[in-house]
Amino acid sequence: MKEARYFYLPHAEKQSELPEDEARHAVRVLRLAEGDEIFLIDGMGSFYRCVITLASSHRCVYRIEETERQQRTWDGHLHLAIAPTKDMGRMEWMAEKATEVGFDEITFLATQFSERKTIRTDRIDKIVVAAMKQSRKAWKPLVGGMTPFKRFIDSHTEGRRFICHCYNEIVRKDFFEEISRQPQSCTCGLSDTNVDDITVLIGPEGDFSVDEVRYALDNGYESVSLGKSRLRTETAGLMAVVMSQIVRRHVDRKKQKGNL
Repeated sequence: MKEARYFYLPHAEKQSELPEDEARHAVRVLRLAEGDEIFLIDGMGSFYRCVITLASSHRCVYRIEETERQQRTWDGHLHLAIAPTKDMGRMEWMAEKATEVGFDEITFLATQFSERKTIRTDRIDKIVVAAMKQSRKAWKPLVGGMTPFKRFIDSHTEGRRFICHCYNEIVRKDFFEEISRQPQSCTCGLSDTNVDDITVLIGPEGDFSVDEVRYALDNGYESVSLGKSRLRTETAGLMAVVMSQIVRRHVDRKKQKGNL
């Protein structure tokens, strides 16, 4: 039995062949031929079981046999905004693992103490796509470029918003406990449409500046910590995604029980 082969192709239902680079990989590397079965992922929640109808050195034409819609395993929109580390390998590792766990969007922040001012989002995007295919997810996280801290704060005003930091002089609540609270017990002024959305900010190795933290708090963000351990940036980012996944998946299970 041949191993199932997955390819990422946005709007797969409106097309009939793989992009040239994917076609070369399918035919030359994987040795796929006419009549072989492949699976396409559109990144918007759908899998497509297809049969190859033409395979040449530069072309791989397919016919869709079946479409399967995948439901998310979490509620709401999970958005991680993080200041990239100097060593991009650490960010790439985090993006890969966070995609395997499951989240919706990542944005890279330019902060006062940022170690890096530029980033190759195309490389991060490729890593996210590879992780999405490997983990058999039909949902591709959005990858945003470097965004100045204040611009991000000013433009993201929906859902529950958190900033993680290490300043003891600023009161911090526990992130996991806060997102675990029932919506009616929160005083965040959320509407029913965005009550499950989570945006969480993770700073650079030197943390956010005090002024940045206060600016976020003045604009509706909640001051939190990820526990008592002092985490590296990429570990904190992954931890925030995992905590959000656990809680939002737990909420989904409650809804399922209520429907029984």
